[in-house]
Amino acid sequence: MAASQVLVAANRGPLSYSLDTDGTLSARRGGGGLVSGLSAALAQQPDAVWICAALSDADREAVRRGVAEPGVRMLDIDPTVYDGAYNGIANSVLWFTHHHLYDIPREPVFDAAFRQHWASYTAYNQAFADALAEEAAEGACVLVQDYHLALVPGQLRELRPDLRIAHFTHTPWASKEFLHMLPDDVREQLVHGMLGADVVGFHTRAWADSFLDGAGRGNVAVFPLGVDADELRALAHRPQVDDKLAQLRAEVGDLKTIVRVDRTELSKNILRGLLAYRELLTVHPEWRGRVVHLASAYPSRQDLKVYRDYTESVRELAAAVNAEFGTADWQPVHVSVKDDFARSLAAYRMADVALVNPVRDGMNLVAKEIPVVSEAGCVLVLSTGAGAYEELRRDALTVNPYDVTETASALHAALSMPGGERAERTKRLAAAATALPPAAWFEAQLSALRP
Repeated sequence: MAASQVLVAANRGPLSYSLDTDGTLSARRGGGGLVSGLSAALAQQPDAVWICAALSDADREAVRRGVAEPGVRMLDIDPTVYDGAYNGIANSVLWFTHHHLYDIPREPVFDAAFRQHWASYTAYNQAFADALAEEAAEGACVLVQDYHLALVPGQLRELRPDLRIAHFTHTPWASKEFLHMLPDDVREQLVHGMLGADVVGFHTRAWADSFLDGAGRGNVAVFPLGVDADELRALAHRPQVDDKLAQLRAEVGDLKTIVRVDRTELSKNILRGLLAYRELLTVHPEWRGRVVHLASAYPSRQDLKVYRDYTESVRELAAAVNAEFGTADWQPVHVSVKDDFARSLAAYRMADVALVNPVRDGMNLVAKEIPVVSEAGCVLVLSTGAGAYEELRRDALTVNPYDVTETASALHAALSMPGGERAERTKRLAAAATALPPAAWFEAQLSALRP
């Protein structure tokens, strides 16, 4: 019998399974502030459930064997359907639409293959809607997460009109111009799906306004996700992070550091950031031999060629900067293309300057995380395209993400800033960054749903 009063639906769940050679299944909890924050908030709700997709063969095997963790229900969705929904639509269409990433002379192309993928996306969303309808108690609150599940609110509303439904989009929402690139019927389905929610949530007022502009109506709300200061600082001071910090300090010495941490995601604008650093070294040669750029660029979505090409371009440009300016005892750019969270946290701690310059981003929590754990205080160089811009703009040096020269000038100003001013800015940035940590962010959405 359906009993859950609070339900979360998300593509990725709070845990994943691994399958040993002897057939033994073992569960591992996911990392990151959002997962831990949602898990902590759900733990306070009796009989709450998190519905997610089985992402691996081991996850699917766990579902087939009936293995489950309390409060988590994984859905064994056909891998072909999942791939069409996740890679064919969510990553290749919706992500590009909302982030305005299309190479317009060539993209998008909505053909027969797209229609097959859209059918998969519809089926994938329907599987979540069906599971939520089964699990939800009368009048329950359902919080649907992100663009992967944009159709779920409308589908669920048809099955269970008694439910209170919220949808939260972690990305930007497309401008009306980009939204209207979608085929008319697909756009109508997308908007209808979102309007099935009682509350449609976004990180910023700008993204909420974009939704209203394209949809024409809707009860929108803004919940700017922050970071959990205590948890992040605890993570940043674990022994393995201390070890990585010692390694980085051995590499860098007492040089100034410009730190960025991103996935090699097209919207993150890593290439223009490297071009700005090169311009800094060109226009301000006094910084040569006195600063290093620590760039963590974790490969993302390498099953898509455009992402593989972008990752390779990052490697090539970093190598070119090192070849142009490097000396026998100074390497200007240190690039890490491995997913190494401990190294990232170590870089956070030693950051003098944080460079966060996306062209368009839902929030970009890195802009909030670095000031919280920076040990000497850091200057944040932040683009107007970051979702965090509205909250952090007063104490950051803000730049147009396309303007390499302006970004180079901001890097120079950041490196030159007196220590007292840098420390005061960092303190205020950290306070703003922790205003709505994940558990409070979740509770705010839940409160907005309840009468």
